[in-house]
Amino acid sequence: MAELAELEDPKARAVNERHGDDHGVNLGKLRALAKRLKTQQDLACRLWETQDTAARLLALLICRPKAFQPDELDAMVRQARTPKVHDWLMNYVVKKSPHAEELRLAWSADPDPVVASAGWALTTERVAKKAEGLDLTGLLDVIEAEMKDAPDRLQWAMNHCLAQIGIEHPEHRTRALGIGERLQVLKDYPTSPGCTSPFAPIWITEMVRRRQGADEPVA
Repeated sequence: MAELAELEDPKARAVNERHGDDHGVNLGKLRALAKRLKTQQDLACRLWETQDTAARLLALLICRPKAFQPDELDAMVRQARTPKVHDWLMNYVVKKSPHAEELRLAWSADPDPVVASAGWALTTERVAKKAEGLDLTGLLDVIEAEMKDAPDRLQWAMNHCLAQIGIEHPEHRTRALGIGERLQVLKDYPTSPGCTSPFAPIWITEMVRRRQGADEPVA
């Protein structure tokens, strides 16, 4: 904790707070510290218990993802209220857990929109890597009905799933593009030069173009 305090940078905190993250540690320096510590599950658990955002980010880098039980991961996702902690928890821990599918089903139906967004993130992972058994038409039905008015984090996760369905599954691409055009979700989201817009029709079209070559049709 003392080392993390020494890494605190007021300028980094100001930037992070604009994105909803209450820490001021440069992530490159945080990763360097994690590399030095290597995997330490007990220390990771103690760091998580501090409730400090920088400490929790470090915990997620040095923990052993497969060591957590479903109830522990459920508690962690409910405690991870800042965007960066939530994202790292999902990408570095939950997606590597043998309990991911069990949690996906439970979280997708959760009344807490942040927890539900975690369920959608796991669904998006399956859409991309292991879609067998998923009802893609049913997912598009839910997205079409609920994404427009969903809270921000949940809306973002649903939009990512919509784009992934359109990118990975040509048989659903025309409908995915159509849903995106009708709902207009994230159409005006500020996008840095060289980055792809999160607006689903642009996102789908660009990713398919990169994969197929610019001369082939998208739909």
